[in-house]
Amino acid sequence: MNRKMIALFGIVILALIYRAIMPPPPKMCGSPKGPPITAPRVKLSDGRYLAYKENGVPRDLAKHKFVFIHGFDCVRHDVALLTTISPEVMQSLGIYIVSIDRPGYGESDPHPKRTPKTLALDIEELVDHLELGSKFYVIGFSMGGQAVWGLLKYIPHRLAGAILLTPVTNYWWGSFATNLTKETYYEQLVQDQWTLRISHYLPWLTYWWNTQTWFPASSVAQCSDDILFEQDRVLMAVFDSYQSKYRDLVRQQGEYESIHRDLMIGFGTWEFDPMELENPFPNGEGSVHIWQGDEDGHVPVKLQRFLAKKLPWVHYHEMKGGGHMFPWAEGMGDKVMKTFLLGEPFDYKCK
Repeated sequence: MNRKMIALFGIVILALIYRAIMPPPPKMCGSPKGPPITAPRVKLSDGRYLAYKENGVPRDLAKHKFVFIHGFDCVRHDVALLTTISPEVMQSLGIYIVSIDRPGYGESDPHPKRTPKTLALDIEELVDHLELGSKFYVIGFSMGGQAVWGLLKYIPHRLAGAILLTPVTNYWWGSFATNLTKETYYEQLVQDQWTLRISHYLPWLTYWWNTQTWFPASSVAQCSDDILFEQDRVLMAVFDSYQSKYRDLVRQQGEYESIHRDLMIGFGTWEFDPMELENPFPNGEGSVHIWQGDEDGHVPVKLQRFLAKKLPWVHYHEMKGGGHMFPWAEGMGDKVMKTFLLGEPFDYKCK
């Protein structure tokens, strides 16, 4: 009897552990109990749907066509720079921007096998569906900026140029100096050290770690003020007010296929090292620009500087006093676009 009771107790414990670490299935848009479909969507070759939103001048009148990739815990409405580009600049430069919900976010179907490569190919399919032409520009913010490396790796022949706004770096990219990654890794909050450690080494525990209540998990997912410097404390309030109208859309299909998968991909083991990429525009027919603030509590500026030195063909712009949310600073959109498209010097001062 005692053995049977012990065995039964063990089974119960294992069942509880399994339930705790296994994420629930996503609430897919358009399913019987899922959120409604409100956005235009493209059906991809594997049957998934990708939601998008068109911004700026009409696509058939545009001189410059951009695809925008949103950041962590955001959706297609969160187009960094869009709110700080004046109508005059938008019209005079003929700027068209199509923004997407990355898989698992908003109204885009989840992709359990998502990688930097699959996202690049998803975007290529979207561009072809919308008939944007043989080449297009791309803008990525934060985790979306990190995703741009996938496009530069897998479809460089389709790009006319790229803007990376404070792109997230991965501590496990091989070209980083070990002493530098160690230094910057331990400058994070302890809870973020553990979150990234689990996402990288034990990704199957990512859901459990970010939903358990014993220890604090990701400070970014919890929207903590502890990692914000001066500019971000101001601009985060601006962003929160902007996003408040549709915040429920962001994680509506479930946290696992949106923010948790972002952590596993962004800080997992990559199949390529961005710092080993070759110049996609050797004849100067396009350009790649990175913008980074030196007071960014999300992305270590020291790692971004190291990356920029490894890739001399990248135009690197560092802003004194700039934080992670710098794209929402007044006039920033005009400055970035004029620098990128017209070659004007970038002289924006954050303080």
